[in-house]
Amino acid sequence: MASDSVGVYVHVPFCERVCPYCDFAVVAARPLEPSVEARYVEALVRELALRAGPFDGLALASVYLGGGTPSLLSVASVERIVGAVRERFATRVGAAPEITLEVNPSTLERARLGGFRAAGVNRLSIGVQSFDDAMLKRLGRAHRARDAHATLSAARAAGFENVSLDLIVGGPGATRAQLDRDLDAVAAFAPEHVSTYELTVEEGTPFALAERRGQLARPDERAVVAALARVDARLAAAGLERYEVSSHARPGFESAHNRRYWRRAPVLGLGVGAWSTLPPTAAHPHGGRAANARSLGAHLDRVEGARAAAGSIADAEWHDAATARGEAVFLALREPRGLGAAGFAREFGAPPRAFFAREIDELVGLGLLDEDAAGDLRLSARGRWLADSVAERFV
Repeated sequence: MASDSVGVYVHVPFCERVCPYCDFAVVAARPLEPSVEARYVEALVRELALRAGPFDGLALASVYLGGGTPSLLSVASVERIVGAVRERFATRVGAAPEITLEVNPSTLERARLGGFRAAGVNRLSIGVQSFDDAMLKRLGRAHRARDAHATLSAARAAGFENVSLDLIVGGPGATRAQLDRDLDAVAAFAPEHVSTYELTVEEGTPFALAERRGQLARPDERAVVAALARVDARLAAAGLERYEVSSHARPGFESAHNRRYWRRAPVLGLGVGAWSTLPPTAAHPHGGRAANARSLGAHLDRVEGARAAAGSIADAEWHDAATARGEAVFLALREPRGLGAAGFAREFGAPPRAFFAREIDELVGLGLLDEDAAGDLRLSARGRWLADSVAERFV
């Protein structure tokens, strides 16, 4: 568990509209009223002051403004947030922190990209999802392919040299031809990073209701696995190597912030619904997790009101050794390098097999996991497409 630096995640819950597959802590705000924006930004700054203590002494490695749609914020608001974080945490000499802003393709947000760059943002994550208008409509997205192309071009024009885009695989009515068109568009733009996500249907979303009614036609698991394998091959041919189950990047452009989660490194989560990865202490050598309230009103009340002394943590727990061991295994397996048995033994006193022999033997037998002579574990070529199923064995 790396513990000499900190990443800061800032959740901005506002969206022009909520996508039918989304179960994140978001609220529809069209338009985003200036008074609401100002109140939320000031709450973030206050929460930073209240909650940063456990992370004191750690160098700032990354800031990630996610959502929601953080690019709905004004340039001044983004500058205020980034400035407050950078003022609170020191940075290493010669090691500029990665500062990412999630952006949705829209005319309004394109006009702000230059301002976001000047405010300190040096990486964009653009929620393209697909370059196919029919697929975007079925996904309930507000933008169209022309908006995605225009936003990508505007990002380059604004001076961004580190651009990531998101693609959804296995959407309603997905076909190989549609996927190939998406991948052709990705190759033509040549981003530094691509995140690909299999569409999942979460309870409580409009898509879950549609699926129960038989109104949502999705590819079966075999088709999705084939699609993910095709994505892997096509992106590799375009110079984007897979460095995590759902992420591809050009060398040197791997997401510093996202890697923190897979490596159990400290992350301070600010804003409604945000999670923190707490650094280890003498009393709690395996660290822990803390979650903010998912309700916007409850979160603001806790930050602004009488309970502010406790910060905005709605749920916090320190990991015992058993919980930490399971997390260490399934998170490490998301990366191609896998889990090193020696490093695991240094933290937990024995290699993975001492605690998970049955699970390891079962997964190796199913062809989902590889174990070498040193006891190091990696997902197999087949297992990486079923990473979530593998992870469940260690929880």
